[in-house]
Amino acid sequence: MDIDTVRTTASDAAAERRREQRGWYFYDWACSVYSTSVLTVFLGPYLTSVAKRAADAEGYVHPLGVPVRAGSFFAYSVSLSVIVAVLVMPLVGAAADRSGRKKPLLGAAAYVGAAATTGMFFLGGDRYLLGGALLIVANAAQSVAMMLYNSYLPQIAPPEERDAVSSRGWAFGYAAGSLVLVVNLVLYLAHDSFGVSESMAVRICLASAGLWWGGFTLIPLLRLRDRPASVREAAAGPARTAPGLRQLAATVRDMRRHPLTLAFLLAYLIYNDGIQTVISQASVYGSEELGLGQSTLIGAVLLVQVLAVAGALGMGRLARTYGAKRTILGSLAAWTLTLGAGYFLPSGAPVGFFLLAAAIGLVLGGSQALSRSLFSHLVPPGKEAEYFSAYEMSDRGMSWLGPLLFGVTYQLTGSYRDAIISLVVFFVVGFLLLARVPVRQAIGDAGNPVPEKI
Repeated sequence: MDIDTVRTTASDAAAERRREQRGWYFYDWACSVYSTSVLTVFLGPYLTSVAKRAADAEGYVHPLGVPVRAGSFFAYSVSLSVIVAVLVMPLVGAAADRSGRKKPLLGAAAYVGAAATTGMFFLGGDRYLLGGALLIVANAAQSVAMMLYNSYLPQIAPPEERDAVSSRGWAFGYAAGSLVLVVNLVLYLAHDSFGVSESMAVRICLASAGLWWGGFTLIPLLRLRDRPASVREAAAGPARTAPGLRQLAATVRDMRRHPLTLAFLLAYLIYNDGIQTVISQASVYGSEELGLGQSTLIGAVLLVQVLAVAGALGMGRLARTYGAKRTILGSLAAWTLTLGAGYFLPSGAPVGFFLLAAAIGLVLGGSQALSRSLFSHLVPPGKEAEYFSAYEMSDRGMSWLGPLLFGVTYQLTGSYRDAIISLVVFFVVGFLLLARVPVRQAIGDAGNPVPEKI
């Protein structure tokens, strides 16, 4: 084979890889709208109001005969969806690795979630059970789809490109979340001008997220391609794919053969718990401690989404110079300083809260994107989906210690300032644990090439 032929082949392979990467970005563009508009802004308050309409005189609803306070129904539904996802993700991940057919599983999970989200348009009157069922299906499906989506990263990007590709994916997601949230807020805040009720405006916003999710999922499904399963995984056969908890236990046992990968996952579990708690509790801190209004809080959510795009891309560039590990450690230090500044914010000062939201946005996307790309280096070849099921559970299913610490601190002190500053422990401990992980050795032990900058 002559040199020109080799160059042409290499050029064609690079062009195909870039095409697949661009398709991959669009799944983040498709599904992030669900996280932003549905989970973060609209569904919680709306489903709670629907449950309250269905409640008895004492404020309880009775799903399957179990008395539940109407105000707790949304939280319980989210928790149940996490349990469903934890049971399903290892099973689907193992099946994807052993069959090599990730794309059909990704499409199935995405369209189940998109259909459930679109169905929220019919969440009117006192149909709280319908809302809870659709939330459980949509949230669990999104977790499964994200696990499969993340597992493509080590297959579509060589080690030297992985940080940048992961960062662009997060940036696409935050950009879509910002764009659709702006449109939704216009409809919601000016619903009278559009001739619809507030309830109808919310239902349109919920359903539009499902339609967006389903529509843009076509792009990655057209561009991503399946890879043959590794010889070892194919030989294992479908008989080794055990149901639910048994498959989860099998995945954990396999991960014990790679203790440094587990060490990184533990560090990620801890500092990500802090990240997720800050995201979920910042609005409570703003409303209850700082006395800020709903419009200010929604504006802060939008600001976080917009700046997270720049943060993800900017930290991806920093990783090229300093490596992903050092950049993540820097972001954890920034999170710690941000919480310290938040502790001293004066009440009734929206400008300070917007500055806090800006700081969160700038470190949020980058710390998530680089954590994903760094973990992708630590996954043994042929185990991508199975290992990313554990990663996704750390991202979505294990973030309960932070809210518990936040709630206990408030209960003991009566101060949301003390509660928010207590979360610093997650970033400090996560920093120390990550700093101790020899990532170059971990990558080599996983059987992967070690990038020049990591």
